[in-house]
Amino acid sequence: MDLGRLLLRLVIGGLFIGHGTQKLFGWFGGPGLEATSQGFESMGLAPGRRNALAAGITETAAGTTLALGLATPLAAAGLTSVMLTAIRTLHWKNGPWSTNGGYEYNAVLIAALLGLAEAGPGRWSLDHALGTERSGLVWLIAALAAGIAGSVSATAMADQQGGEQESASAETE
Repeated sequence: MDLGRLLLRLVIGGLFIGHGTQKLFGWFGGPGLEATSQGFESMGLAPGRRNALAAGITETAAGTTLALGLATPLAAAGLTSVMLTAIRTLHWKNGPWSTNGGYEYNAVLIAALLGLAEAGPGRWSLDHALGTERSGLVWLIAALAAGIAGSVSATAMADQQGGEQESASAETE
């Protein structure tokens, strides 16, 4: 079981590190910060640069801590927040299947992250080595609740920012 959790943490954490650095630096064939910012703006996540930074930093930092098995429920919460925001702003309208641009992959990642929050990172983790391992149903629920709160906050701030920009545009016309 410990080997399985280690592999799960390394694969998911490593892929999130890759996604985050694609957004921030254009690594691994990614678009980089400016293009990601523009993409976020087009999805209604204004200001795009702030949201792109938040997503990229969260994916990179939480992916790193997840891979290391450090603050595992917190890492799961941050990554769940990013995935829920992606579902809510981009994928939901396309249905579940990834072949249609849906949220299937995001949902699988969220389930795996919450599974790690409940099961814990395992013996081969920094949480275990430091004696700070937290796991169980309460930690799963806490990670999910924090992920939901983060996603709702991100989109609420974007909606507010978009409304302020529309008001400013109307005043200058």
